[in-house]
Amino acid sequence: MRSMRERSTATLIATLVTGSLCAGAPNPGAEAAEAGVDRARPTGVSAGLGVDLDTVTIPELQARMADGSLTSTALTTAYLRRIKAIDPKIHAVLRTDPTALRQAAASDVRHRSGDTRGPLDGIPVLLKDNVNTRDTPTTAGSLALAGSPPDVDAALVTRLRNAGAVILGKTNLSEWANFRAAKPTSGWSAVGGQTNNPYVLDRNPCGSSAGSGAALAASLAQVAIGTETDGSIVCPAGMNGVVGHKPSLGLVSQAGVVPISAEQDTAGPMARNVIDTALTLSVISGTSRFGVPDRMTHSSSLRGKRIGLWRLPSLGPQVDALMSRTAEKLRKAGAEVVEVTPPYQQRLAELEFPALLSEFHRDIDAYLATRGGPRNLAELVEFNRTHPAEQTCFAGQELFEQALAAPPTTDPGYRAMRAELKDLSRRSIDETMAAHRLDAIAAPTNPPAWTTDCARGDNDVIPSSTPAAVSGYPSLSVPAGFVDELPVGVLLMAGDHQDAGLLSLGAAVEHRLHAWRAPRYLPTVGPDASR
Repeated sequence: MRSMRERSTATLIATLVTGSLCAGAPNPGAEAAEAGVDRARPTGVSAGLGVDLDTVTIPELQARMADGSLTSTALTTAYLRRIKAIDPKIHAVLRTDPTALRQAAASDVRHRSGDTRGPLDGIPVLLKDNVNTRDTPTTAGSLALAGSPPDVDAALVTRLRNAGAVILGKTNLSEWANFRAAKPTSGWSAVGGQTNNPYVLDRNPCGSSAGSGAALAASLAQVAIGTETDGSIVCPAGMNGVVGHKPSLGLVSQAGVVPISAEQDTAGPMARNVIDTALTLSVISGTSRFGVPDRMTHSSSLRGKRIGLWRLPSLGPQVDALMSRTAEKLRKAGAEVVEVTPPYQQRLAELEFPALLSEFHRDIDAYLATRGGPRNLAELVEFNRTHPAEQTCFAGQELFEQALAAPPTTDPGYRAMRAELKDLSRRSIDETMAAHRLDAIAAPTNPPAWTTDCARGDNDVIPSSTPAAVSGYPSLSVPAGFVDELPVGVLLMAGDHQDAGLLSLGAAVEHRLHAWRAPRYLPTVGPDASR
């Protein structure tokens, strides 16, 4: 039996989808799509499909499949063709699943017989390549895992398959989810090379769910799965101009996902709009099973909502100005926006990394024991030393080496450190929300994307993700606007297991800001605005 908290979450997500979200997603091409007009072939419109892949939502797709004017086979074919045509520019998709069209055909049979399995039936989904799939490789971007596939699917993949989703393929990522080198380059892996930001190709997509974020920006799938320990869903979402939700810890099973830390890791949904994000969460968390609403209504409101704005001026004056404009738009929609500074951030920064080192050693050893290749972290370190292809962008594996030397998770010093982290991170959000009577805390998700440079590494000190990541509370990045041609997100945080309420608020913010626009694949835009 599900707990009261799980049933509450299921009810909230169901209410969210059937009432408040359905017309909340920005859809500037709806009239053209409904008329079958191919008004923007370089973006997402698919000739003959009757929908604009850039802007269409899952409920709209399900309505088309229900009335027979669209099939999952046609939709999957359109995405596979788009991957073939566009992905060579951005290198987001490592491989497509050779069974994708068979999966789609099975969904079409269910749709014709009226036996569909829920909102994701027939919907193409990309998975980050640290999520186990039994029939295709799962590498975490490393050649060390590039041999045989895992024996079983990750638990979340089982949920997706049972819901009828089409597993379209795997996306590139920062190798080992950015937990290898002291100065990594996000979006690079030895297996997949460098993923580029679709908005400006010499800019970084942020990590570690780089391929998932970039693929969605380029409309290469309807939704994607990312994973996060601290920032690895929300930063790629913000930097690629899409939506990303880091669920509350434990809402989505960690089983079968390449780990960093069981105390912080979670997989989560990414999409081009909040409704698709919420529907995907409902499936991978198993919190509800419901059909697609027949009518599209919009009732999400910001009136009376209290939002705390955490400015983070360290991300630069252009981002700060964008947050000021965002706050003003929310105020005009009836929200009360007050400025806040969550406490304890310096102490969280001091404690988090040492704790993760101990947890990584424990958790990666347990995972590697289930796979072919190196059987533990020590063997993985030796593999990287003896395989030159693992050193083509950066040679370092300092975090691996530090994890080998870190105290075990049975050590009293480690235990005290993790207990303090949990306490202070939760208090940083709880106390701020209580003191100001807030519905959520908002902050910039990311700076403008920096130039990708293997020699320099990332410029990615982005503190906004840490409180929710360390506490295990939910966070949601929604597109806020642009600095020149580069997307910036607004990150929303709330209390423990307040995922559905946060998604509902995010839908209202998305509807008000209306900030999404398709990428133009520009080669460059001049000076690096993030430095």
